[in-house]
Amino acid sequence: MSAPTASEAKHYRVVAQRILSGDIVPVLGAGANLCDREPGAEWQPDARPRTALPSGVELANWLARQFSAEVDKPVDLLRVSQAAALSGGYGPFFRELHHVFASSENAYEPTSLHRFLAGLPAVSRRRGLPARPQLILTTNYDDLLERAFADAQEPIDIVYYLAQGEGDPRRDIGRVVHVTPDGERRVVRKPKSYLKLSPETRPVVVKLHGTVREDADEDSWVITEDHYIEYLTQANLSEFVPVKLLGKLKASNFLFLGYAMKDWNMRVMLHRIWAERDSSWKSWAVQLEANELDTEFWAAKDVDIRSASLRSYLAEVAACLETVPAG
Repeated sequence: MSAPTASEAKHYRVVAQRILSGDIVPVLGAGANLCDREPGAEWQPDARPRTALPSGVELANWLARQFSAEVDKPVDLLRVSQAAALSGGYGPFFRELHHVFASSENAYEPTSLHRFLAGLPAVSRRRGLPARPQLILTTNYDDLLERAFADAQEPIDIVYYLAQGEGDPRRDIGRVVHVTPDGERRVVRKPKSYLKLSPETRPVVVKLHGTVREDADEDSWVITEDHYIEYLTQANLSEFVPVKLLGKLKASNFLFLGYAMKDWNMRVMLHRIWAERDSSWKSWAVQLEANELDTEFWAAKDVDIRSASLRSYLAEVAACLETVPAG
């Protein structure tokens, strides 16, 4: 790996300082789970147990085969998911998703990206710094980030979007569930007055598109076209994101990790975030070999693209975290 240029080195120092001051919100996309995958390696869906999670394209192709889903573009995960759910019914479809993503049924290990994020509280303690706010957003369904924090013995709060509902589904769909470090689950029905979450106290992981759970009956999935239409009916984030988290989203630097803009569902999520935040806070996206569409999209959102692999980028930031002055 070549040495960073002066401009790149400055960027790594700035990001490290913002992390130490608690001003960066990492946003994880599907590429986060491919962080450590070797070039040319592919997901092995027939392996038992499976040892790596699929990319969006790999999952779409797998679901298309499992449910004989006939679609024009088999690599379109939303379209394939819609066809698969209609073909076999939502019950079998959700069961298959659980089999793919549940760590208890596979041998998934957190990536270096998950370990990096879970190690940030220890970095602050090692440097004698006070605890800083730590809020992480992800559109992924897996539990690798939670497991990385558990391995690091760092308690966290989990917040996930409720797509299928629990209790009275008509009442709860479109809300979020707060899972405390001891496993208690609470449906947040009054987000504007819900004060039992604070990223200043301990890290909070927000799962914007639902999550897999150990108990399949507690899974939540925003994955089909119909799910995203329902997701869009929520007027804005303030309708379901607890107030303290919303305040953090409005005034933070964003660091997008593992995102590509070819999928419109990603743009939906970003649109919702941008509608709530203060545009004076700078954001960055780490993306190796961004195409023209990606470049134009990020530019329209005033987000700087940093061309690097996730592993090399995080290695540079990690080194700076040990040396830069704390903000």
